[in-house]
Amino acid sequence: MSTNNIAQKIWSYCDTLRDDGLGYNDYLEQLTYLLFLKMADENKSKYNLPDICNWKELVVNSGGPLLEQYEQILKTLAETGGMLEKIFASAQNKIHDSVKLKRLLQLIDEDNWSSTDSDVKGEIYETLLQKNAENSGAGQYFTPRPVIQAMVECINPMPEETIADPSCGTGGFFLGALNYIRENNSLSKDQENFVKFQTFHGWEIEKATARLCLMNLYLHGIGDLQKTPDIQVSDSLNPQKVNMEVPKVKIVLANPPFGKSSSDIPTTDENQAKKDGFFLRKDFWVTTSNKQLAFLQHIVSMLEENGRAAVVLPDNVLFEGGAGEIIRKKLLEETNLHTILRLPTGIFYAQGVKSNVLFFEKKKQSEDIGTKEVWFYDYRTNIHHTPKNNQITFKHLSDFIENYKVGSENEREESWSVNNLNGRWRKYPYKEIIERDKTNLDILWLKDDNLIDLDNLPDPEVLIDDIIENIESALVNFRTIRESLN
Repeated sequence: MSTNNIAQKIWSYCDTLRDDGLGYNDYLEQLTYLLFLKMADENKSKYNLPDICNWKELVVNSGGPLLEQYEQILKTLAETGGMLEKIFASAQNKIHDSVKLKRLLQLIDEDNWSSTDSDVKGEIYETLLQKNAENSGAGQYFTPRPVIQAMVECINPMPEETIADPSCGTGGFFLGALNYIRENNSLSKDQENFVKFQTFHGWEIEKATARLCLMNLYLHGIGDLQKTPDIQVSDSLNPQKVNMEVPKVKIVLANPPFGKSSSDIPTTDENQAKKDGFFLRKDFWVTTSNKQLAFLQHIVSMLEENGRAAVVLPDNVLFEGGAGEIIRKKLLEETNLHTILRLPTGIFYAQGVKSNVLFFEKKKQSEDIGTKEVWFYDYRTNIHHTPKNNQITFKHLSDFIENYKVGSENEREESWSVNNLNGRWRKYPYKEIIERDKTNLDILWLKDDNLIDLDNLPDPEVLIDDIIENIESALVNFRTIRESLN
């Protein structure tokens, strides 16, 4: 059976369980527990789980005893330590109908998960994660995999480089980097060991999502039962809360959550930090409740000297005044903000999300300005994608990657010119940007055919979608600005 068919078979049962009030996120969480138990049964010598965790007994059990055994398994594994404890921490059974739990067990039992390699198992799990993003409303945090692939391609991670994501979600960026490293290098035993246990460092504030990330990594061959990858269940913006310092890493790949900070606000003011609702970040440039602006400062702080980052950020980060203007100026001064990719609307499962990818490198502290010029690639104007019917693919971003010139950035050439006004690749020198009102980086130069060419209007459905996306995007930006003012 194909990967998609296996995933579809398991996922389709969610509709039955939704009648009992089980949400998509809860269903995926229960799947995570049961898939692990099934694989443990297929590899008994490797896993050596407690006797209570016997899969074959669980599958043939029924009624109240089935529910009791399953709940006892979850409790036991939560106290086991290592990777198991992290995956099963605070685990609870949310399928209280024993008949439906038994049917789900039978569905999973029909396939031998360990007979397939980690790539196939991981692909099935990734498909389940994507289906969850499509249906659960968490889509704005599920970065399209082609975008991740393009970001990783440009960042060009190498073996034995540390890679971090301060809001790692289900681990999409880690898997993109993992695939790239393995496909482009013949790893030595030591390098493979480094990738497996030391490369990836993630933070996720939601326990359930961190659990999915760990399982996702595990299914792709990262970590083992004794030594888990470094995935912390905490707010990475507030390292003091868990008594840790901001780590230094070589690479950051991230898509920070949108909106106002859901927890305490980072501040550069020691007196303000003593008040409720604030915590001190001396390494930040400015105090802000805007979560993306806070994450951007945090990511700069995380990077080693000459470390590099690719970060998905919404439009308001490019034009918002106040703290936004201060941060943009500092970013241009203290890093080499060399590239901005303008992403199209309609690629996230949440509508109205207008975003960009910022590529920058942390420079050695000096009096020189870090950024000499910023290259923009406009893959938004006159581009139309939808999450289901016209999905963005890696091929759509191939021209950007070709123009990016990985490893030969000093050989870049503009595709835009006075003779080619439709060129999507254009550079702006630092002097020109710094003279723009509020150091505005929200730069578009291409003619929008939909708005101007009245004789060749697109289909009504496309127009309506554009209107809806623009209104929703404006609402997102206005809410963010209002919250920042408050």
